[in-house]
Amino acid sequence: MTSLPTVLILLAVLSGGLCEGRTFQQRAGTAFNTRSYRSILNVTNGEQFGDWTWVEMCPDKFYAVGFSLRVESNQYGSDDTALNGIRLVCAKDEDRSFLYTIESHTGYFGDWSSTQYCPTGVLTSFQLRIESHRGLFGDDTAANNIKFRCSSNPVLEGAGMYWGEYGDWSQTCSDGGICGIETKMEEYQLGLDDSTLNDVRFHCCDRSQQ
Repeated sequence: MTSLPTVLILLAVLSGGLCEGRTFQQRAGTAFNTRSYRSILNVTNGEQFGDWTWVEMCPDKFYAVGFSLRVESNQYGSDDTALNGIRLVCAKDEDRSFLYTIESHTGYFGDWSSTQYCPTGVLTSFQLRIESHRGLFGDDTAANNIKFRCSSNPVLEGAGMYWGEYGDWSQTCSDGGICGIETKMEEYQLGLDDSTLNDVRFHCCDRSQQ
């Protein structure tokens, strides 16, 4: 008969094996907004509708290493909103077993895409795809998609929509990476033309500040 201590050891080994590779993810919200930052990344082609909302920051020593998008697909004649939200995934160093997410204010339409990650390193700059104002009787979508550049150099493009054009790249976080987000959002228009996400800016945190 197997002794009780042996059974407990076997259970511990098995449970450890089952947990191996598991990733834990938690929403940070505004809990870490007192974190200091070096600069803010902007682009010049953001649209005019809505207001800047609230900032959400990664915890100290965490940086954005990936992202997902909330996107409404083509509505084929009904009101289109395209890109509704951007969710950043924050990690500490290269450890991706415990992650935080930040997203500021998001729109209400569409579904979240799968998360894309830098193969190594962190997000350091971005480029925004914007459809310009369509006029009084046009269907405004404003932000449609986004690209991020990683510190290891790859460029990641989101699974957004295709209207409009990409503008210039933002400046780059030179030491450290992106650590915060704030969105410019047009609130729900009660059945009129919704454009939802119009612009976004990101905070840079230096490693030397930690």
